[in-house]
Amino acid sequence: MFNVIFTLKQIFGALLVFTSIFDAIKYSLQAGKIRHIQSAKAMSRKFINFAIMNDVVKLLYGIIIFDGYIIISSILSLVCMLDLFYSIYMWYPYKHRGLLNFKRPNIFLYTINSILPNSIRKRL
Repeated sequence: MFNVIFTLKQIFGALLVFTSIFDAIKYSLQAGKIRHIQSAKAMSRKFINFAIMNDVVKLLYGIIIFDGYIIISSILSLVCMLDLFYSIYMWYPYKHRGLLNFKRPNIFLYTINSILPNSIRKRL
């Protein structure tokens, strides 16, 4: 009985890692599209913030219970999510882009701004 459960855990763990590859590819495709059209206008910053938060919690849970399958799937997704986050940061439609003295805000200010609700945040 124990061998059957162990084998099922390995099979579904491998499936989790395999499907996580598709999840990671999804974020890479979005990042590639943003870089291609050179605009993140249609991309929600809150979407990627929530997705990163979800996978960080999943990674911490995998570390706590020491499940390699969860850890690997979270790391795969996080790497591609951070690439998407950086692409959105680079191509976000900033208010003063194109002006001679334009300076992109630092990534910390950008992240805080993306977490705040639209009613109280400053337009970048």
